[in-house]
Amino acid sequence: MDNTVVSTEIEGKTWGGGNKPLNASYGKMMMWFFIVSDALTFSGFLAAYGFSRFKFIDSWPIADEVFTHIPFYHGEFPMIFVAFMTFVLIMSSVTMVLAVDAGHEMKKAKVTFYLLLTIIGGLIFIGSQAYEWSTFIKGNYGAVQTKGGNILQFVNAEDGRQIALRDFVIAEHDNRIAHESKNGLWYQSEGTQPTYTIEEVIKGLESNSDVLIRTQIINEEGKKTILSREESLKQLKDNGKIIVEGANLKVNEYGTPLFADFFFFITGFHGFHVFSGIIINIIIFFNVILGTYERRKNYEMVEKVGLYWHFVDLVWVFIFTFFYLV
Repeated sequence: MDNTVVSTEIEGKTWGGGNKPLNASYGKMMMWFFIVSDALTFSGFLAAYGFSRFKFIDSWPIADEVFTHIPFYHGEFPMIFVAFMTFVLIMSSVTMVLAVDAGHEMKKAKVTFYLLLTIIGGLIFIGSQAYEWSTFIKGNYGAVQTKGGNILQFVNAEDGRQIALRDFVIAEHDNRIAHESKNGLWYQSEGTQPTYTIEEVIKGLESNSDVLIRTQIINEEGKKTILSREESLKQLKDNGKIIVEGANLKVNEYGTPLFADFFFFITGFHGFHVFSGIIINIIIFFNVILGTYERRKNYEMVEKVGLYWHFVDLVWVFIFTFFYLV
């Protein structure tokens, strides 16, 4: 009988509510559940990226040749701006740690200050990512897509450095405008007209003997294959199909279109997480100013948001490694 009473009391304590697994509150546990599920989502995306890259390993764009821009400066600075973005986001994680620590000590002023720095860091990162997207979409050099879907880029024969179409092609303006529903068939329209035509590129290549074609195929030295002068002319004349300027979900001047698809989707999905974190941090920031958590006698909400922010930062470290470094 005594054993039955004891057993009932134990069951009541176990299932009667009020327990804190791992000494964590309900809110923290729910945040951890969300983080784990979201981590699985990102893992799936990165795994798909890895498999796709392995499949097209001989034609995958080289990150050092794609991400070379810095705001307000002309020239090539491989990975510098991306490294800056990563540094800013990591530092925002540091300021979030300091905000959480100040919350444990019930220091409202410090929580406010470090949360503000975290928000600023997040805004800088989002602004930097918007700039990176714009330069990626706009492109810098231009290329030609072949009938088989491969990308042909143009390089200087002397040093093998990539050159832009505008450096050797002269446009013969024929005043043609893009076909739109308002000036033609109402159900049909065209995309933005490219700056040059295939014929103009061919003439430009013929007129500049110091220009060669570089294919998207990567050789044993880890560099893209450069064709001879004769091969360059033949490849362009026989297989040149359309001019590609920048990148979108259909084509991109850097190489296989799948690279752009993954870039937009994965970095965009992560950017949405950062943007959401900024909005939540701003709400928490104003609650701190209003003294909401002082009245509650704890800053647990800051700690829960901090968990989310650290997760977003950690995910970017993996994206940075997979997309930019490997």
